[in-house]
Amino acid sequence: MSARSDSSSDHSTSHFLNSADAVGSVGSVGIVTPQTFHFAEPLTLECNRTLPSFDLIFETYGTLNSDKSNAILICHALSGSHHAAGFHSDDDKKAGWWDNMIGPNKAIDTNQFFVVCVNNIGSCFGSTGPTTINPDSINSSENSEPQVYGPDFPLVTVKDWVKTQAMLSDRLGIDVWHAIVGGSMGGMQAMQWSVDYPKRLKRCVVIASTPKLSAQNIAFNEVARQSILSDPDFKEGRYLQAGTYPRRGLILARMVGHITYLTDDAMKAKFGRDLKSGKFMYGYDVEFQVESYLRYQGERFSENFDANTYLLMTKALDYFDPTRDYPSTSSSGLSTESTDPLESSMAESVKVDSTESELDKTLSNSADIHNVNVANEQELSALKAAFAHTQCQYLVVSFTSDWRFAPERSQEIVDALMATGKPVSYINVDAPHGHDSFLFDIPRYMGAVKGFLTAPFIANSLTATGERS
Repeated sequence: MSARSDSSSDHSTSHFLNSADAVGSVGSVGIVTPQTFHFAEPLTLECNRTLPSFDLIFETYGTLNSDKSNAILICHALSGSHHAAGFHSDDDKKAGWWDNMIGPNKAIDTNQFFVVCVNNIGSCFGSTGPTTINPDSINSSENSEPQVYGPDFPLVTVKDWVKTQAMLSDRLGIDVWHAIVGGSMGGMQAMQWSVDYPKRLKRCVVIASTPKLSAQNIAFNEVARQSILSDPDFKEGRYLQAGTYPRRGLILARMVGHITYLTDDAMKAKFGRDLKSGKFMYGYDVEFQVESYLRYQGERFSENFDANTYLLMTKALDYFDPTRDYPSTSSSGLSTESTDPLESSMAESVKVDSTESELDKTLSNSADIHNVNVANEQELSALKAAFAHTQCQYLVVSFTSDWRFAPERSQEIVDALMATGKPVSYINVDAPHGHDSFLFDIPRYMGAVKGFLTAPFIANSLTATGERS
């Protein structure tokens, strides 16, 4: 059985992948008011540091039913927040970041579900993070004012976020989530939930995500971080105390990131090589429309986001690996940490010089191919070990034009789930928007999510279907 995307798939095999029919009158959740819970108990993080206490800010949409069985948790992406839908006031002109997904008769229907979106710790939108007061600074000196955490805020991981979300679940009295849904970094959290708390969710929706970052993605994050760290106004992360702000670094970081969210075709269609003034200015100021767009995106982002938070969030992305606690072996019986003696011997015997022979090239290419195959096998084995004890039903969504987290990465997740007999459905959606596609109102995508959330729970039997819309 294969869950690969296939335009010739038998659509009748998937109940929910065909539920993109008219959903009636859609609307907004209206005016919403964030809530904050304070957790007085210490929180030990994966980095072995402890927060003495922390706050979580969140929003809710819809009504929780009497047995609390209709709750859905939304996990946000890197630059997201708890404000996923609706408006904060009558004058608010910008709706929540996933407003096209959440609301009455939308894909996540608030007439049917109670939806919760929480801001992660380490963020800068209200939960405890680098911009909040460090309790250790209070009364530490009679002559000093309390100080924000700044660079002293500990590094956090996806596992840490999931741990705090479970604590929020306890506070809300929600023992089992009807579903946990997330895109990009949010998809990583949904996946981690299914591994760490298998009995506490019935459905897991992983959208435009990956089982772990590739070397290329880590490289993009490092360039973004260095843009911030090298800004003279960064002041080793203590820019708020110094009265400065690494605006230039944050703008550059966002520009680098934003390029990876789009596609070459999308940028060509939107900007091409159009000039802002219609002619060459023979200078280094903005000349092309795409330059103007990137600078605008960077400027706007720098006004609303914290630089230390950006560093923390990208590191959490780099660290994400749900298999880390699950040692596995390849089909040959070797541990994933083992090194094939033949490979080492071959590498040592191949001489590298400017006159490399055809035999040398053949040996080198064969070794590279073998290494890649072994690595792929080990990664699949590790994912299988991580997913072996999960109990939920999965929907995995990818987008054809997403090169940041390409469909092949989603298929790795699907392959591991299928290999362990887990109920999983997969859809690879044709979309021109690149990685940002998960934020767009694409009918087939929205229909798949809506159908999955309302379909019967089938976690006790294997269901693996695939479709490219």
